[in-house]
Amino acid sequence: MNYQKTVEWMFAQLPMYQQKGASALNNKLDNIKDFARYLDHPEKKFKSIHVAGTNGKGSSCHMLASVLQEAGYNVGLYTSPHLRDFRERIKINGKKIKKKAVTSFVGNHMGFLEYHHLSFFEMTVGMAFDHFAKMEVDIAIIEVGLGGRLDSTNIITPEVSLITNIGYDHMQMLGNTLEKIAMEKAGIIKRGVPVVISERQSETEMIFKLLAHQKKSKIVFADDFEHNVYKTDLIGNYQKKNIKGVLGCLKELKEFDISEKSLKKGLKNIVGNTGLLGRWQVLATKPLTICDTAHNKEGLTLVLDQLSKKRYAKLHMVLGFVNDKDLGKLLPLFPENAKYYFVKPNVPRGFDAKKLQVLAANYGLKGTIHNTVKRGFKKAKHAAKKEDLIYVGGSTFVVAEVV
Repeated sequence: MNYQKTVEWMFAQLPMYQQKGASALNNKLDNIKDFARYLDHPEKKFKSIHVAGTNGKGSSCHMLASVLQEAGYNVGLYTSPHLRDFRERIKINGKKIKKKAVTSFVGNHMGFLEYHHLSFFEMTVGMAFDHFAKMEVDIAIIEVGLGGRLDSTNIITPEVSLITNIGYDHMQMLGNTLEKIAMEKAGIIKRGVPVVISERQSETEMIFKLLAHQKKSKIVFADDFEHNVYKTDLIGNYQKKNIKGVLGCLKELKEFDISEKSLKKGLKNIVGNTGLLGRWQVLATKPLTICDTAHNKEGLTLVLDQLSKKRYAKLHMVLGFVNDKDLGKLLPLFPENAKYYFVKPNVPRGFDAKKLQVLAANYGLKGTIHNTVKRGFKKAKHAAKKEDLIYVGGSTFVVAEVV
């Protein structure tokens, strides 16, 4: 198979959470452990940092990778989901895995993949770990896909673990309280491995302390320490929270030499070094057009607060969601004084635009229906004047169609 057919097979043949929802989860690590054994345990052949959390884990991973790259290290980066191309998930020094490497990996291991019915995520994690081992990275930054305790990435023993933030998301899998969600995220804490918590939260603090104590792991709350203020090319206000955790994490990375110069350069050149997309990303300036992948209450609250501080004549919102979100909690966050373009992201669990329009009307949000994100975005660009502002978001999959 060529690259395109290989990726199509991966998406169609095997369930993945981002496309199918809860049915993609098998709630156990048996498959990925078997796959790792079959691949001769690539996860044991490189050092790593493991990053979990509800919001901020993707940005934090890219920050860590950028700083370590500036320090001269060969750095692997595994994140999910991707926005444009599957290969965004697996990078070394900001460069995506080659198409040939993807097709070769799937082709060489097709028998195992089919026989064991590996999920999309299990297969991709195995591919990433195998790639990092073969390319002999000095360290890999590994982002948890969902939760932590039972996530396929949770077969590594990292140098340090980072937990960014706990919020209400994926509750049908992780639990309906912050305490239950924190228990799942804290599953990445390994015996004797330090763990850094980016943001102290009263509901979750004792859970992290208890589990760290049980594992005899040093626990650091980044909020407890004064840090220097660093400039970053990620312009979302919420990145200030992420930077604290990243700085705390780098301090615990004892075997790596990171100078103040590398730290400054790394945080100022994240997008250039790693190719990060979709975090308060400015798509155009006249009119100012911004997209952001925030998709839960905590993330959207921060983004919409920053949006409210912007100056514009009229606000245009291209808005869509997936169907596992509690829209009764999300829609009240959005401003009434905006023109809405309701869209359905092009994934099987995309939420119907007509239903979204009806629900949104209950909260004073009025606008038009568009069957695709691109049509809604095109209408917004056509209607907006130079002094207006266009925001695109609600779901990672909405943003994926415009970046």
